[in-house]
Amino acid sequence: MEYKKSLIKRKRIRLGDISISYLLKESPAPEHTLIFIHGFPFNKNMWIPQLDALPPQVTGIAADIRGHGNTTVGHGFFSVDVFAKDLLAFLKRLAIEKSVLCGVSMGGYIALRAYQIQPESFSGLILSDTHSLADDNAAKIKRFDSIQSVLKNGKRPFSIGFVNNVLSKKSLLENQAAIDLIKSSIRRNTESSICATLLALASRTDTTDSLKDISVPALVIRGAEDRITTKEQAEILTSQIPDSIYVEMNECGHLPNLENAELFNREMHAFLNRI
Repeated sequence: MEYKKSLIKRKRIRLGDISISYLLKESPAPEHTLIFIHGFPFNKNMWIPQLDALPPQVTGIAADIRGHGNTTVGHGFFSVDVFAKDLLAFLKRLAIEKSVLCGVSMGGYIALRAYQIQPESFSGLILSDTHSLADDNAAKIKRFDSIQSVLKNGKRPFSIGFVNNVLSKKSLLENQAAIDLIKSSIRRNTESSICATLLALASRTDTTDSLKDISVPALVIRGAEDRITTKEQAEILTSQIPDSIYVEMNECGHLPNLENAELFNREMHAFLNRI
């Protein structure tokens, strides 16, 4: 995917046991710093349409989480808690005292856990196609089955099934760029990182009880054709987070930021303008 190389810089920083790869679009006088957290099994490149569209008064950062994209694996014991603490250490290292978190799917789980640990570091949350619930037994077993399939059959069948599951019917027919990005993202990850992340997702904690304590504005976005995150799960976020608004995007599945980047960006900008 092409992007404005003069405005978006590829950066790398050593942090603890990992080397983090990230994209930076820097504002000379930022009113907000927006941190993008990708979903599974993607990488920072899924946020290029949003970085490209940021207004000049907003700094944007999209980082590869541990074991994804070009960020190294480190110790290899993945959990959403580890990912959240990596994020907090990353922000501290970059001397970012306040930021808005924007996470899709797993990125939303990480955002909610990071806020739970250190709420004073954040001024807003954008939660796309995500929720606060832990996996029930059926969901855990489905992830365990996916691990066995990846170990037995490799990444290619997994990537094909993943594409068909996360995109809307329209996107599958018309959005070849999103399809190619998903497949290339999966190819960039090793089988061991995919399996370790599936275990991390299966073991994540439930953050529902702390939603009522979120004291910053939240924008909850969901693709109307999302087959992974239900409307009922999204409504838990909007009913429990005191200052939250809900936007449903038609003809989008689990990745509305890629499926209709223009509308997603418009909602993102409107949210930034109100906080």
